[in-house]
Amino acid sequence: MDASRTRALRLAVPVTSLACALALVAGCSDSSSKASGSSRAEASTTQAAAPAADGDLQAAYLKVIRDVLPSVVQIQASGDLGSGVVHDDKGHIVTNAHVVGDDKTFRVTTANSEDTLSARLVSSYPEQDLAVIKLDKVPDGLRAATFADSSKVEVGQIVLAMGSPLGLSSSVTQGIVSATGRTVTESRSGGGTGATIGDMVQTSAAINPGNSGGALVNLDGQVIGIPTLAATDPGLGEGAAPGIGFAIPSSMVRTVADQIVKDGKVTDSGRAALGITARTVVDDDYRAAGVAVVEVKSGDAADRAGIEAGDVITRLGGTDITTITSLSEALAAKRPGDKVRVTYTRDGAERTADVTLGEQ
Repeated sequence: MDASRTRALRLAVPVTSLACALALVAGCSDSSSKASGSSRAEASTTQAAAPAADGDLQAAYLKVIRDVLPSVVQIQASGDLGSGVVHDDKGHIVTNAHVVGDDKTFRVTTANSEDTLSARLVSSYPEQDLAVIKLDKVPDGLRAATFADSSKVEVGQIVLAMGSPLGLSSSVTQGIVSATGRTVTESRSGGGTGATIGDMVQTSAAINPGNSGGALVNLDGQVIGIPTLAATDPGLGEGAAPGIGFAIPSSMVRTVADQIVKDGKVTDSGRAALGITARTVVDDDYRAAGVAVVEVKSGDAADRAGIEAGDVITRLGGTDITTITSLSEALAAKRPGDKVRVTYTRDGAERTADVTLGEQ
Protein backbone atom coordinates (compact mmCIF):
# COMPACT_ATOMS: atom_id res chain seq x y z
CA MET A 1 0.00 0.00 0.00
CA ASP A 2 1.32 3.46 -0.88
CA ALA A 3 2.36 5.14 2.34
CA SER A 4 1.22 8.62 1.35
CA ARG A 5 -1.86 8.93 -0.76
CA THR A 6 -5.06 10.78 -1.28
CA ARG A 7 -8.09 8.89 -2.51
CA ALA A 8 -8.57 9.20 -6.26
CA LEU A 9 -11.78 9.78 -8.17
CA ARG A 10 -12.21 8.86 -11.83
CA LEU A 11 -13.35 11.91 -13.72
CA ALA A 12 -13.22 12.59 -17.44
CA VAL A 13 -12.17 16.21 -18.03
CA PRO A 14 -13.11 17.91 -21.32
CA VAL A 15 -10.36 20.38 -22.21
CA THR A 16 -11.53 21.91 -25.49
CA SER A 17 -13.87 24.46 -23.95
CA LEU A 18 -11.24 25.39 -21.35
CA ALA A 19 -8.66 26.06 -24.06
CA CYS A 20 -11.13 28.27 -25.89
CA ALA A 21 -11.87 30.21 -22.73
CA LEU A 22 -8.19 30.86 -22.15
CA ALA A 23 -7.78 31.98 -25.74
CA LEU A 24 -10.63 34.45 -25.32
CA VAL A 25 -9.08 35.94 -22.20
CA ALA A 26 -5.76 36.39 -23.99
CA GLY A 27 -7.48 37.98 -26.94
CA CYS A 28 -9.18 40.62 -24.80
CA SER A 29 -5.84 42.07 -23.66
CA ASP A 30 -4.72 42.85 -27.21
CA SER A 31 -6.92 45.96 -27.35
CA SER A 32 -4.79 47.75 -24.73
CA SER A 33 -2.13 48.64 -27.33
CA LYS A 34 -4.67 50.82 -29.14
CA ALA A 35 -5.73 52.86 -26.11
CA SER A 36 -5.76 56.69 -26.18
CA GLY A 37 -3.29 58.73 -24.16
CA SER A 38 -5.93 59.24 -21.49
CA SER A 39 -6.61 55.53 -21.32
CA ARG A 40 -2.90 54.82 -21.05
CA ALA A 41 -2.61 57.27 -18.16
CA GLU A 42 -5.49 55.55 -16.37
CA ALA A 43 -3.86 52.18 -17.01
CA SER A 44 -0.58 53.45 -15.58
CA THR A 45 -2.37 54.67 -12.45
CA THR A 46 -4.04 51.28 -12.06
CA GLN A 47 -0.75 49.44 -12.53
CA ALA A 48 0.97 51.67 -10.01
CA ALA A 49 -1.65 50.70 -7.43
CA ALA A 50 -1.35 47.00 -8.20
CA PRO A 51 1.71 46.25 -6.04
CA ALA A 52 -0.07 47.62 -2.97
CA ALA A 53 -3.08 45.40 -3.69
CA ASP A 54 -0.76 42.43 -4.21
CA GLY A 55 0.93 43.27 -0.93
CA ASP A 56 -2.41 43.30 0.86
CA LEU A 57 -3.25 39.85 -0.52
CA GLN A 58 0.14 38.49 0.42
CA ALA A 59 -0.26 39.88 3.93
CA ALA A 60 -3.65 38.15 4.17
CA TYR A 61 -2.09 34.84 3.05
CA LEU A 62 0.71 35.14 5.58
CA LYS A 63 -1.71 35.92 8.41
CA VAL A 64 -3.93 32.93 7.59
CA ILE A 65 -0.92 30.62 7.43
CA ARG A 66 0.43 31.89 10.76
CA ASP A 67 -2.99 31.50 12.38
CA VAL A 68 -4.07 28.12 10.98
CA LEU A 69 -0.96 26.05 10.16
CA PRO A 70 -0.27 25.32 13.86
CA SER A 71 -3.66 23.55 13.90
CA VAL A 72 -2.72 21.16 11.07
CA VAL A 73 -0.76 18.01 11.91
CA GLN A 74 0.85 15.09 10.13
CA ILE A 75 -0.50 11.62 10.95
CA GLN A 76 1.48 8.44 10.40
CA ALA A 77 -0.45 5.17 10.45
CA SER A 78 1.03 1.75 9.75
CA GLY A 79 0.01 1.80 6.10
CA ASP A 80 -0.71 5.40 5.30
CA LEU A 81 0.45 8.95 5.87
CA GLY A 82 -1.96 11.83 5.96
CA SER A 83 -2.93 15.01 7.72
CA GLY A 84 -5.28 16.07 10.50
CA VAL A 85 -6.86 19.18 12.01
CA VAL A 86 -6.85 19.95 15.72
CA HIS A 87 -10.49 19.89 16.85
CA ASP A 88 -10.12 21.14 20.44
CA ASP A 89 -7.57 21.92 23.16
CA LYS A 90 -7.97 18.45 24.66
CA GLY A 91 -5.98 16.80 21.89
CA HIS A 92 -8.77 15.59 19.62
CA ILE A 93 -7.80 15.61 15.94
CA VAL A 94 -10.19 15.08 13.04
CA THR A 95 -8.97 13.37 9.87
CA ASN A 96 -10.15 11.00 7.14
CA ALA A 97 -11.22 7.44 7.92
CA HIS A 98 -9.06 6.21 5.04
CA VAL A 99 -6.01 7.79 6.70
CA VAL A 100 -6.47 5.83 9.94
CA GLY A 101 -7.55 2.64 8.18
CA ASP A 102 -7.79 -0.24 10.64
CA ASP A 103 -5.13 1.14 12.99
CA LYS A 104 -5.76 2.04 16.62
CA THR A 105 -2.57 3.94 17.40
CA PHE A 106 -0.72 6.64 15.46
CA ARG A 107 2.31 8.92 15.40
CA VAL A 108 1.55 12.62 15.10
CA THR A 109 3.83 15.56 14.31
CA THR A 110 2.65 19.12 14.90
CA ALA A 111 3.66 22.18 12.88
CA ASN A 112 5.53 23.70 15.82
CA SER A 113 7.73 20.75 16.72
CA GLU A 114 9.68 17.86 15.22
CA ASP A 115 8.83 15.71 18.23
CA THR A 116 6.63 12.70 17.51
CA LEU A 117 3.51 12.40 19.65
CA SER A 118 1.48 9.25 20.21
CA ALA A 119 -2.26 9.15 19.61
CA ARG A 120 -5.08 6.62 19.68
CA LEU A 121 -8.27 6.17 17.72
CA VAL A 122 -11.47 7.47 19.30
CA SER A 123 -13.77 6.36 16.49
CA SER A 124 -13.88 6.06 12.71
CA TYR A 125 -16.94 6.73 10.55
CA PRO A 126 -16.15 5.32 7.08
CA GLU A 127 -19.62 6.19 5.73
CA GLN A 128 -18.52 9.85 5.70
CA ASP A 129 -14.77 9.10 5.49
CA LEU A 130 -14.11 10.85 8.80
CA ALA A 131 -12.38 9.81 12.00
CA VAL A 132 -11.19 11.32 15.27
CA ILE A 133 -7.97 10.44 17.07
CA LYS A 134 -6.73 11.78 20.44
CA LEU A 135 -3.21 12.66 21.52
CA ASP A 136 -2.03 10.74 24.57
CA LYS A 137 -0.33 13.90 25.84
CA VAL A 138 -1.39 17.39 24.78
CA PRO A 139 1.66 19.59 24.08
CA ASP A 140 1.83 23.19 25.18
CA GLY A 141 0.52 25.64 22.63
CA LEU A 142 -1.68 23.19 20.75
CA ARG A 143 -4.18 25.37 18.89
CA ALA A 144 -7.68 24.26 17.84
CA ALA A 145 -8.84 25.30 14.37
CA THR A 146 -11.96 27.38 13.76
CA PHE A 147 -14.51 25.67 11.53
CA ALA A 148 -16.69 27.79 9.22
CA ASP A 149 -20.34 27.38 8.33
CA SER A 150 -19.82 25.63 5.00
CA SER A 151 -23.32 26.55 3.80
CA LYS A 152 -21.92 30.07 3.31
CA VAL A 153 -19.04 28.96 1.09
CA GLU A 154 -19.20 30.59 -2.34
CA VAL A 155 -17.70 29.72 -5.71
CA GLY A 156 -14.72 31.98 -6.37
CA GLN A 157 -13.55 32.30 -2.76
CA ILE A 158 -9.77 32.15 -2.39
CA VAL A 159 -8.72 29.13 -0.33
CA LEU A 160 -5.49 27.58 0.97
CA ALA A 161 -4.98 23.82 1.35
CA MET A 162 -2.73 22.85 4.26
CA GLY A 163 -1.34 19.42 5.00
CA SER A 164 1.50 16.98 4.31
CA PRO A 165 1.51 16.20 0.58
CA LEU A 166 4.01 13.41 -0.18
CA GLY A 167 5.07 13.60 3.46
CA LEU A 168 6.16 17.25 3.19
CA SER A 169 4.67 18.48 6.44
CA SER A 170 3.20 21.98 6.84
CA SER A 171 2.85 22.54 3.09
CA VAL A 172 0.41 25.09 1.67
CA THR A 173 -1.18 25.37 -1.78
CA GLN A 174 -3.53 28.05 -3.08
CA GLY A 175 -6.63 28.11 -5.29
CA ILE A 176 -10.31 28.96 -5.29
CA VAL A 177 -13.59 27.23 -4.54
CA SER A 178 -14.47 25.86 -7.97
CA ALA A 179 -17.91 24.46 -7.12
CA THR A 180 -20.09 23.46 -4.18
CA GLY A 181 -22.70 20.78 -3.60
CA ARG A 182 -20.79 18.01 -5.39
CA THR A 183 -21.73 14.40 -4.64
CA VAL A 184 -18.70 12.15 -4.98
CA THR A 185 -18.22 8.40 -4.53
CA GLU A 186 -14.83 7.25 -3.30
CA SER A 187 -13.20 4.16 -4.74
CA ARG A 188 -12.75 1.11 -2.52
CA SER A 189 -9.47 0.20 -4.21
CA GLY A 190 -6.19 0.89 -2.44
CA GLY A 191 -7.80 1.20 0.99
CA GLY A 192 -10.61 3.61 0.11
CA THR A 193 -13.80 3.49 2.12
CA GLY A 194 -16.21 3.52 -0.83
CA ALA A 195 -18.12 6.34 0.85
CA THR A 196 -20.60 8.44 -1.12
CA ILE A 197 -20.33 11.98 0.24
CA GLY A 198 -22.70 14.82 -0.56
CA ASP A 199 -22.24 18.60 -0.56
CA MET A 200 -18.51 18.39 -1.12
CA VAL A 201 -16.49 21.51 -1.86
CA GLN A 202 -14.59 21.39 -5.15
CA THR A 203 -11.33 23.35 -5.25
CA SER A 204 -8.53 24.22 -7.65
CA ALA A 205 -5.98 24.21 -4.81
CA ALA A 206 -3.55 21.35 -5.38
CA ILE A 207 -4.59 18.25 -3.42
CA ASN A 208 -1.82 15.66 -3.45
CA PRO A 209 -1.18 12.32 -1.70
CA GLY A 210 -0.81 13.11 2.00
CA ASN A 211 -3.17 16.10 1.96
CA SER A 212 -6.03 13.83 3.04
CA GLY A 213 -7.43 14.92 6.39
CA GLY A 214 -5.83 18.37 6.28
CA ALA A 215 -7.47 21.77 6.07
CA LEU A 216 -9.05 23.79 3.27
CA VAL A 217 -9.07 27.31 4.67
CA ASN A 218 -10.64 30.63 3.68
CA LEU A 219 -8.95 34.02 4.05
CA ASP A 220 -10.75 34.56 7.36
CA GLY A 221 -8.62 31.75 8.79
CA GLN A 222 -11.56 29.33 9.01
CA VAL A 223 -11.56 25.69 7.91
CA ILE A 224 -14.23 25.25 5.21
CA GLY A 225 -13.47 21.60 4.47
CA ILE A 226 -11.27 18.55 4.91
CA PRO A 227 -9.42 17.68 1.64
CA THR A 228 -10.25 14.08 0.82
CA LEU A 229 -10.29 13.29 -2.90
CA ALA A 230 -8.18 14.20 -5.89
CA ALA A 231 -9.59 13.62 -9.35
CA THR A 232 -7.80 11.46 -11.91
CA ASP A 233 -8.02 11.71 -15.67
CA PRO A 234 -8.37 8.31 -17.43
CA GLY A 235 -6.91 9.94 -20.54
CA LEU A 236 -3.65 10.45 -18.64
CA GLY A 237 -3.38 6.81 -17.63
CA GLU A 238 -5.08 7.39 -14.28
CA GLY A 239 -2.78 10.34 -13.63
CA ALA A 240 -3.94 13.30 -11.60
CA ALA A 241 -6.36 15.75 -13.17
CA PRO A 242 -4.76 19.06 -12.11
CA GLY A 243 -6.90 21.55 -10.27
CA ILE A 244 -9.76 19.22 -9.33
CA GLY A 245 -9.91 18.25 -5.69
CA PHE A 246 -12.73 17.71 -3.20
CA ALA A 247 -13.14 18.48 0.49
CA ILE A 248 -15.74 17.28 2.99
CA PRO A 249 -17.69 20.40 4.07
CA SER A 250 -16.74 21.81 7.46
CA SER A 251 -20.27 21.75 8.87
CA MET A 252 -20.45 17.97 8.34
CA VAL A 253 -16.93 17.56 9.74
CA ARG A 254 -17.88 19.47 12.88
CA THR A 255 -21.15 17.55 13.30
CA VAL A 256 -19.46 14.15 13.05
CA ALA A 257 -16.43 15.11 15.16
CA ASP A 258 -18.56 16.65 17.92
CA GLN A 259 -20.59 13.44 18.23
CA ILE A 260 -17.50 11.23 18.31
CA VAL A 261 -15.84 13.41 20.96
CA LYS A 262 -18.99 13.46 23.11
CA ASP A 263 -20.33 9.93 22.65
CA GLY A 264 -17.43 7.95 21.23
CA LYS A 265 -19.38 7.28 18.02
CA VAL A 266 -21.71 8.89 15.51
CA THR A 267 -25.23 8.92 16.93
CA ASP A 268 -26.96 11.11 14.33
CA SER A 269 -25.45 10.77 10.87
CA GLY A 270 -27.88 12.97 8.99
CA ARG A 271 -27.53 10.49 6.09
CA ALA A 272 -30.72 9.17 4.49
CA ALA A 273 -31.18 5.43 4.02
CA LEU A 274 -33.68 2.92 2.71
CA GLY A 275 -32.66 0.22 5.16
CA ILE A 276 -31.74 -2.40 2.58
CA THR A 277 -28.83 -4.56 1.50
CA ALA A 278 -28.63 -4.53 -2.28
CA ARG A 279 -26.53 -5.22 -5.37
CA THR A 280 -26.34 -3.96 -8.94
CA VAL A 281 -28.08 -6.11 -11.59
CA VAL A 282 -27.53 -6.16 -15.37
CA ASP A 283 -29.88 -6.65 -18.32
CA ASP A 284 -29.58 -9.13 -21.20
CA ASP A 285 -26.93 -6.93 -22.79
CA TYR A 286 -24.89 -6.91 -19.57
CA ARG A 287 -25.62 -3.24 -18.91
CA ALA A 288 -26.32 -2.05 -15.38
CA ALA A 289 -30.12 -1.93 -15.11
CA GLY A 290 -31.06 -1.44 -11.48
CA VAL A 291 -30.44 -2.33 -7.85
CA ALA A 292 -31.75 -5.65 -6.58
CA VAL A 293 -32.88 -5.75 -2.95
CA VAL A 294 -31.09 -8.62 -1.22
CA GLU A 295 -32.31 -7.97 2.33
CA VAL A 296 -34.73 -5.54 3.96
CA LYS A 297 -34.12 -4.38 7.51
CA SER A 298 -37.21 -5.05 9.57
CA GLY A 299 -39.13 -1.92 10.52
CA ASP A 300 -36.94 0.39 8.44
CA ALA A 301 -37.96 2.67 5.56
CA ALA A 302 -38.21 0.13 2.73
CA ASP A 303 -39.93 -2.43 4.94
CA ARG A 304 -42.56 0.10 6.03
CA ALA A 305 -43.22 0.96 2.38
CA GLY A 306 -43.73 -2.68 1.38
CA ILE A 307 -40.51 -3.15 -0.59
CA GLU A 308 -39.31 -6.75 -0.42
CA ALA A 309 -36.20 -8.81 -1.09
CA GLY A 310 -36.06 -9.61 -4.81
CA ASP A 311 -37.49 -6.24 -5.91
CA VAL A 312 -35.32 -4.26 -8.34
CA ILE A 313 -35.18 -0.50 -7.73
CA THR A 314 -34.99 1.53 -10.95
CA ARG A 315 -35.79 5.07 -9.82
CA LEU A 316 -35.65 7.17 -6.64
CA GLY A 317 -37.58 10.40 -6.88
CA GLY A 318 -36.54 11.96 -10.18
CA THR A 319 -33.28 10.01 -10.50
CA ASP A 320 -32.85 6.85 -12.56
CA ILE A 321 -31.14 4.10 -10.57
CA THR A 322 -28.88 1.70 -12.45
CA THR A 323 -26.15 0.88 -9.91
CA ILE A 324 -25.46 0.82 -6.20
CA THR A 325 -23.37 3.97 -6.72
CA SER A 326 -26.24 5.86 -8.37
CA LEU A 327 -28.56 4.83 -5.51
CA SER A 328 -26.01 5.99 -2.92
CA GLU A 329 -25.58 9.32 -4.71
CA ALA A 330 -29.35 9.85 -4.93
CA LEU A 331 -29.70 9.14 -1.20
CA ALA A 332 -26.77 11.45 -0.39
CA ALA A 333 -28.86 14.35 -1.70
CA LYS A 334 -31.70 13.51 0.73
CA ARG A 335 -32.18 13.78 4.47
CA PRO A 336 -33.70 11.34 6.98
CA GLY A 337 -37.44 11.94 7.12
CA ASP A 338 -37.69 13.06 3.48
CA LYS A 339 -40.52 11.45 1.53
CA VAL A 340 -39.60 10.09 -1.89
CA ARG A 341 -41.27 7.91 -4.50
CA VAL A 342 -39.37 4.71 -5.28
CA THR A 343 -40.00 2.89 -8.56
CA TYR A 344 -39.18 -0.81 -8.67
CA THR A 345 -40.06 -4.02 -10.49
CA ARG A 346 -41.44 -7.19 -8.95
CA ASP A 347 -42.00 -10.32 -11.04
CA GLY A 348 -41.55 -8.24 -14.18
CA ALA A 349 -44.20 -5.65 -13.27
CA GLU A 350 -43.37 -2.04 -12.43
CA ARG A 351 -44.55 -0.69 -9.08
CA THR A 352 -44.08 2.45 -6.99
CA ALA A 353 -43.95 3.10 -3.27
CA ASP A 354 -43.87 6.34 -1.29
CA VAL A 355 -41.05 5.95 1.20
CA THR A 356 -40.20 8.05 4.26
CA LEU A 357 -36.42 7.73 4.39
CA GLY A 358 -34.68 6.46 7.50
CA GLU A 359 -31.17 7.15 8.76
CA GLN A 360 -27.99 5.33 7.91
